[in-house]
Amino acid sequence: MNGIGLHKKLEENSGLLIFGILLVSAIGGLVQVLPSIFQESLKTPTADTKPYTAVELTGRDIYVRENCSVCHSQQVRPLLAEVRRYGPYSRAGESVYDRPFLWGSKRTGPDLHRIGGKYTDAWQRIHLVNPRAVVKNSIMPAYPWLAERAANADGAIQLKMRALRKLGHPYTDEEIAGAPAALEGLTELDAIVVYLQSLGTAIPRSTAR
Repeated sequence: MNGIGLHKKLEENSGLLIFGILLVSAIGGLVQVLPSIFQESLKTPTADTKPYTAVELTGRDIYVRENCSVCHSQQVRPLLAEVRRYGPYSRAGESVYDRPFLWGSKRTGPDLHRIGGKYTDAWQRIHLVNPRAVVKNSIMPAYPWLAERAANADGAIQLKMRALRKLGHPYTDEEIAGAPAALEGLTELDAIVVYLQSLGTAIPRSTAR
């Protein structure tokens, strides 16, 4: 049977067409998924990548809650223009402890994967509370309530860390026990600034070129 005949037969037989679609989709899925299962570099942390501290983890949860990932990606692609603007391109091993991943693709605002250490804590705090105070034409919304809410208001930090440990994050009993104390007296603004300052610091910016 030539190609035209096979094509005609598929068009005339809906069951065969559905089977063909599922077969091709399954093959394509396996080609994409199987290599990632056996490629160690995708699940091995880079040398300086460590699990988030209690404060960083809380800040990350606030980042997710406020939908920051809708406007900001956390993935520097291996393109010259991006490396020059943001710093070293992102490695898979840097995201081993990210659940869920926040790579994203939409950039209403700049990519934040290498934002850690680029600005001072004070700048970050002002920018979150009143973005236009430091970036005149910013369209980013303000988040003044972050300065008013306690970082550990829900008291769930230990439960989160225990759950992540079951998924492979190497938290010790001491780290989990000390988590509430680490958050004591901090606001959500404090926590999210600590999180932002941790982003992308596992790989020095000097490796960008």
